Amino acid sequence: MMETIGPALVAICLLIGAIFTLVAGIGLLKLNDSMTRLHAPTKVGTVGVGAMLLASMIHSFVLGHESYHELLIMAFLFVTAPISANFIAKVQLHKRNCDAPPLPPRDDTWSTYDVPEFDRHHEELEEFSEPKAN
Repeated sequence: MMETIGPALVAICLLIGAIFTLVAGIGLLKLNDSMTRLHAPTKVGTVGVGAMLLASMIHSFVLGHESYHELLIMAFLFVTAPISANFIAKVQLHKRNCDAPPLPPRDDTWSTYDVPEFDRHHEELEEFSEPKAN
């Protein structure tokens, strides 16, 4: 049973991986600046390489050889790709090579544990329409 379904699964995974990797390569070449170019290899390329590694794993199981190396490579890839993308984006922001992201609408509580009064007392919406002076 696995001898007939296995090659089809391998072919499907290779096709998906090749398409995703091709899209990542095109995005890397065609996108304008470094911040938009960053998304192509980290998002799409990771899925493409993951699908190819899955195809390799399925192929080794079809042949009767258990192979878990690909699983370790996938885990490493899925953990390190977002972290490296974050570091590259931070470098671009700090070097001012790109536009800064827009400020949040209410900057007083962004990225903090402070809950603004406005959210605590939602029923008193009219009272808190003007920000309080501290």
